[in-house]
Amino acid sequence: MNDVGGDAPDPYLWLEEVEGAEALAWVRAQDEITRAALCDEAFEADKAALYEISTRPTNIPFITRRGGRVYNFWQDQEHVRGLWRRTALDEYRKPEPTWETVLDIDALAREEGEDWVWKGCATFEPEHRLGLVSLSRGGADAVVMREFDLVAKRFVDGGFFLPEAKGGAAWLDADTLLVSTTLGEDAATASGYARTVRRWRRGLPFAEAAMEFEASESDIWAAAFVDREPGYERVFYRRQITFEEGETFLRRDEAEPVRIDLPLDSAHEVERNWLLVKLKTEWKVGGPSYPADTLLATSFSDFLAGGRDFAVLFEPGPRRVLSSFWWAKTRLVLTVLDNLASRILLAEPIEGGWRIEPLAGLPDAADLTVWPLDAGQLERTDEMLLSISSHIEPTKLALVAADGAIEVLKEAPSAFDAAGLVVTRHEAVSIDGERIPYFMIGARDRDGPRPTVLYGYGGFSVALTPGYLGGIGKIWLENGNVWVVANIRGGGEFGAAWHKAGMRQGKALSHDDFAAVARDLVTRGVTTPKQLAAYGGSNGGLLVGNMLTRYPDDFGAIWCTVPLLDMRRYTQLLAGPSWIAEYGDPDKAEDWAFMQAFSAYHNLRPGRAYPPILLVTSRRDDRVHPGHARKMAAKLMALEQTVFFYEPDEGGHGAANKEQAAFLSALGFSFLRKTIAGEAETS
Repeated sequence: MNDVGGDAPDPYLWLEEVEGAEALAWVRAQDEITRAALCDEAFEADKAALYEISTRPTNIPFITRRGGRVYNFWQDQEHVRGLWRRTALDEYRKPEPTWETVLDIDALAREEGEDWVWKGCATFEPEHRLGLVSLSRGGADAVVMREFDLVAKRFVDGGFFLPEAKGGAAWLDADTLLVSTTLGEDAATASGYARTVRRWRRGLPFAEAAMEFEASESDIWAAAFVDREPGYERVFYRRQITFEEGETFLRRDEAEPVRIDLPLDSAHEVERNWLLVKLKTEWKVGGPSYPADTLLATSFSDFLAGGRDFAVLFEPGPRRVLSSFWWAKTRLVLTVLDNLASRILLAEPIEGGWRIEPLAGLPDAADLTVWPLDAGQLERTDEMLLSISSHIEPTKLALVAADGAIEVLKEAPSAFDAAGLVVTRHEAVSIDGERIPYFMIGARDRDGPRPTVLYGYGGFSVALTPGYLGGIGKIWLENGNVWVVANIRGGGEFGAAWHKAGMRQGKALSHDDFAAVARDLVTRGVTTPKQLAAYGGSNGGLLVGNMLTRYPDDFGAIWCTVPLLDMRRYTQLLAGPSWIAEYGDPDKAEDWAFMQAFSAYHNLRPGRAYPPILLVTSRRDDRVHPGHARKMAAKLMALEQTVFFYEPDEGGHGAANKEQAAFLSALGFSFLRKTIAGEAETS
């Protein structure tokens, strides 16, 4: 039992013991009950279809170029854990390219008796011969790092090795790493991330690695970033104070690092002698005042010397915001969301200013994502990769040449029959009068109310933009049902103000936004409350958990994955302290005063009827504690509500592989069929 801040003792605290014998026995019993109820013939058919879609040999192999060759991580039905492989770009252009396997994760897992999940490889450039491979056990955020020889295609005997921990490393030179890790005494912050940066020379025990930089225990994390651009070689340290605020320092030889004097909540990038700053709050500096969401540019050396003369590269407008920015070799690439429509701009420094032009030849009604073709800094070009997608049109991968020419390299096959389907945009009016946009995907000639899933997130400035629905289209839309995506406050769809309106005191308001969309769907005749399900994960799990407790009469089912639900104790569980800026601090009375309104776990009431709920988490989730879902399920069961709970042994904060992803998705669709889609009532 635990009495927190005068609250009643929590009778389900024992379920927070992730590996506790009693807790695991409870989990496994609930897993069996859920399997028996939901894993029927239709489930098996859905799982097979979803797995086939995700593992088709004709799916797009996304690439990154290193040392003149393109690399891809690939999973299919023969390679469940995956292959890291490479080929030449010209070979990649062929319909069926020939690949060279660099590392077979399935074979490695069998050989070593480990449940390895690939988490990437950071290579040392320009040779790209040596790399640091990160491997997770079961999909957790914590990784094992091992030095790998990309030419010999094997791990380096006696090379760099770090046991399982959260953190990362950057190559300072071929024999030196700057390591941020939770390994060692006092090496972790309260959020469970790396607190220090150490310089580790090849051949030395890690315990003897020199301390380079330290953050406070109350900070979220510390890290180092190495710039090896010829003529601009330098090292930056980052101290992330909260999820929203942090400080960056420039390392100096034999002297204290220099703090880059920018607003704590700004985003910035240093490239050669350019400093770019994206604001999240208004900033008055050097005379002018710049509004939030503005992108500024100045000389980095001038800035360090005290200059504050900025060029404005992007100005926000009503529902027009800068989504991302990054440097190619000679130009800056900007992605703009203009009322949720993607636009790509290219900014090039010229004599006396900047030239900013749109990238020509792009479709209007699509979600556009651009990123560098090259993994490293030293071989970077102005070539970039472009993803083009929509809810009902398969994704295309294109190469954008330095001159702006667009070449489609690959196109994903259709996963479902989109004939007769249409994507429409609508707006609901929230409780305070704000207009909340949402996408609706369904049959053009819909006849009466249909089973509908309403998906949302609403947090951490994450923008929900159109992406191909793939398996959702096959299992849900092809059967005449409707899928809806709500762009509620707390997300990043319309910039800093939209995010801030859904933080802290506004978190409950973002949930009201979601409920307003639900009611608008009913008012428009799209669905009925009994045919409407709320679906979300992580922060979205908190969202739909609040639909259960605050708006139970508006939904026929709740599909809730890897959720936060107990907001009284979330800061005491795993990475919880890192999210205080988003939610508030429950140990402060003034914060708990508003937080308790959206702590779903605390707002369950005896005698009230709640819609059926499916709660899914993972024993290997070391980001959002599985105790949230476990305790919510147990409390609902005690209130004699309809609840299904499922917790696999692997998966982390997401699925460990495509096989597990297909299983979990099929489980959710089976739950929907048995609740909102017309099958017999659950028991």
